[in-house]
Amino acid sequence: MRLTYLLALATSVSMPALAAAQDMSVPSGGTATNMDDEEELGGALGSDAVIGNEIIVTGRSVLPGAVDTPYEPIQTFEESDIAAYGASSIAELLEAISPQTGSGRGRGGGRPVMLVNGLRITSWREMRNIPPEAIRQMQVLPEEVALQFGYSADQRVVNLILKDNFAAGTGAGEYNRPTRGGYDNYELETGIFSVSGPRRYNLSAKLTETSMLTEDERGIAREQGEMPSVAGDPDPRRFRSLAGDESELEINGTVTQGLGEGGMNGQITGNVAYTRTVTNSLSGLDTFTLSDGAGNSEIRTYDDPLARRVSTDLFEGGLGYNRQLDGWQLSVTGDGAYTDTATRVDRRRDTSAIEADALAGDLDIAGALPELPGAGVDFARNRTLALTSLATLSGRPLSLPAGDANLTLKAGYNYSRTLSDDTRSEFDTVRLTRGDVSAGVNLALPITSRNNYFLDAIGDLSLNLGAGINHLSDFGTLTNWTAGLSWSPTETLTLQATYLGEEAAPTLSQLGSPQIVNYNVSVYDFTNSTTALVTATSGGNPDLLKEKRRDIKLSANWQLPFLDRSNLVLEYFRNRSDNVSQSFPLLTPAIEAAFPDRVTRDENGSLIAIDQRPVTFDKVSSSNVRWGFNISGSLGESEPSSQASPARPQNSDARRGPGGPGRLVGGRNFDPARFEAIKAALCAEGQEPDLSALPEPMLARLRKEDGSIDKERLAAMRERICNSDGPPSRAGGVSAPASPPPARRGPPGGRWNLSLYHTWRLSEDVRIGPNSPVLDQLSGESLAAGGTPRHSIEAEGGFFLNGNGARLKGEWSAPTQVNGTGAPNSSDLRFGSTFVLDLRIFMDLGGKENLVQKMPFLKGSRLSFTVDNILDSRQKVTNAGGEIPIAYQRGYRDPQGRVIGIDFRKLF
Repeated sequence: MRLTYLLALATSVSMPALAAAQDMSVPSGGTATNMDDEEELGGALGSDAVIGNEIIVTGRSVLPGAVDTPYEPIQTFEESDIAAYGASSIAELLEAISPQTGSGRGRGGGRPVMLVNGLRITSWREMRNIPPEAIRQMQVLPEEVALQFGYSADQRVVNLILKDNFAAGTGAGEYNRPTRGGYDNYELETGIFSVSGPRRYNLSAKLTETSMLTEDERGIAREQGEMPSVAGDPDPRRFRSLAGDESELEINGTVTQGLGEGGMNGQITGNVAYTRTVTNSLSGLDTFTLSDGAGNSEIRTYDDPLARRVSTDLFEGGLGYNRQLDGWQLSVTGDGAYTDTATRVDRRRDTSAIEADALAGDLDIAGALPELPGAGVDFARNRTLALTSLATLSGRPLSLPAGDANLTLKAGYNYSRTLSDDTRSEFDTVRLTRGDVSAGVNLALPITSRNNYFLDAIGDLSLNLGAGINHLSDFGTLTNWTAGLSWSPTETLTLQATYLGEEAAPTLSQLGSPQIVNYNVSVYDFTNSTTALVTATSGGNPDLLKEKRRDIKLSANWQLPFLDRSNLVLEYFRNRSDNVSQSFPLLTPAIEAAFPDRVTRDENGSLIAIDQRPVTFDKVSSSNVRWGFNISGSLGESEPSSQASPARPQNSDARRGPGGPGRLVGGRNFDPARFEAIKAALCAEGQEPDLSALPEPMLARLRKEDGSIDKERLAAMRERICNSDGPPSRAGGVSAPASPPPARRGPPGGRWNLSLYHTWRLSEDVRIGPNSPVLDQLSGESLAAGGTPRHSIEAEGGFFLNGNGARLKGEWSAPTQVNGTGAPNSSDLRFGSTFVLDLRIFMDLGGKENLVQKMPFLKGSRLSFTVDNILDSRQKVTNAGGEIPIAYQRGYRDPQGRVIGIDFRKLF
């Protein structure tokens, strides 16, 4: 099976490689003059230049705000593609395309790095509520592009190219409810967004309310010794929550203002936000056993539940500044967040006096219980201050035969402070602080280039080198470095190889979160093959170590020749880490043997308590292959339009070239001073032209075979340059037609697409301690609560036609196994496969003219119906006997099940 799979993968990669010989001579496309010297001048000054009344274009037309990089986009979404998702916000859109934006590297997690118009932003808050209708194009780029903007290469990059002019107000309401009942969820959201050239602003507010879901509402079964044995005593399952009652209010505002005329002096951005979250949950009842002197006993409960309340106030703010400085892009961002989290936990009652009375015969063990006052509450408070700043300077310091080298310099300072108080701790306020001074450099060097005719038979080959250093006030110095190659033998095939080495420190949360005790937590005990209700302690661990990482990534991206904007992606990842800080894993026999002081058992060997604070593993290694495809096409008839979505950027000097760290294709690569210097050198009256001022590519065009200067070519070049009206009509590298373009076919009447990605984990090994055996997580020695699946698949697809659309998104994971101890009372656990399929159907009511005439309010509105987990699939977990353990009931694995929802949104 493995050999067959490898052959299939090899075939999928070799097909485009075999086609390389046929595609090698394909030109980059675009409109160009037939004068070689003009092409070289355009390449020297920017992607486009105006010489006299002619426009020189040296690459395919791309949008202003696109990212110039040697790395081919994973996928590019045009306006029609974005509309086909029916998303109400950027957050929803990114969730819908998570198969394309997710990284297989296994380091980052969370959302991708976000750019707006090719520039760094202050934070995710700056653009999360932008209406998708305001996006002109969206690029999904590989992890390596993050290095060009000062980030680590552990997440993919998403660049949003906004329309030049757009303004709208939004209002939306959403209601969701599981088909099994139990709780309700609703959201109300409003906002206003406007962009006008270099100025934009975005204001939004959102309220989310979710009611509580309890074990009783999902029919959770408990061990016999955990349920009251006296009729009339309350059932603790009614007072133990599977999902807490939660209320959240978000307010967010962002303003971006261009400086100078038309924003030519840069732009400044400010953002402020406030979030209030309150969560209430229940941990069951005080449960105890009363025994009399005759050996009889009863399990009793008090009807006052053990409650837990967590309230969080989050204040955030950010500032950003971007400007061009003589061909260099300067970006400075700063962001701050203050989080105040208060936790209140009810204490357990002390029932020892009642138990003594029952044993002495003074209390009927099955009778009415005496009043017992509550034991009070414990308080924990955590206050976190996080300040981050980063400055990057990107530009082109030197020209090479294959093109311009691109350099990014970065420097930053981050500060974190955590204050923790807990009435259950014997310590006073715990204070942890960290200062992080960082600096780094990233250099992209073009080695060969088709557009510059330097070793063009090889294709486009570039080298990327990076290094960085961080000095942490509490952990010392950390270093990181990267090296990568990108090779495009043809216009449609890009191969990449990257090596990353870095050191990482535990977070302040892992080190210093307050210690919190939770009661009646269900935990499966592999030693006894039972489910126990234990006391679980969480918090920080100050003894964690510095982690060392060494990663390799190999990838291929082939643009499919038979479908529009479609591609095949193949990636290989190999990660190696030492001294890895992790949350406390699944309590397997191996974990209990490695951390015996974290587990408490009574005299009978029953599990009663676990310390779940973070731990350090000696070594962790993994390797996996992730491959997938993105295909799309048109539906229905196209309508003529004077403006159409530009074609996806292809391999051109304007876009790839080796790729400028942060250089925008469309606004910032033309050097007027360089043009004037060339003009002065060639056009001085009464003097011979100073050819030493010309770029080498231009000189190469002027030379004959014997190396001498061809005077006719020189004369033709002087005439064109000396008679020109000046610099390009647009500052930047986007082809600018001298007159409005003729009308052509616009976005099609509808779109369909399908994306599918398969991850095949080749190895997942962990060594807990220096002298511990290596655990193969793929063979049942997993430390994850659900095991580690060898295969998983993500897919999403749908269509949009005439204002109506449907989207399907699915995730499948293979079955797994977690081994027991092998002792008579221990049992292996089998975790069944999971398959979750989500459906979204939407209708643009504003496009229904007859309906809008009858109900004008519906103009600009959209109605959506959603069904999450259509199949109501919930993972089945069984032991060796085919029984479902108490701790792994389906109600625990997925309390929600199938959830249906309705969403109404109006654009004003």
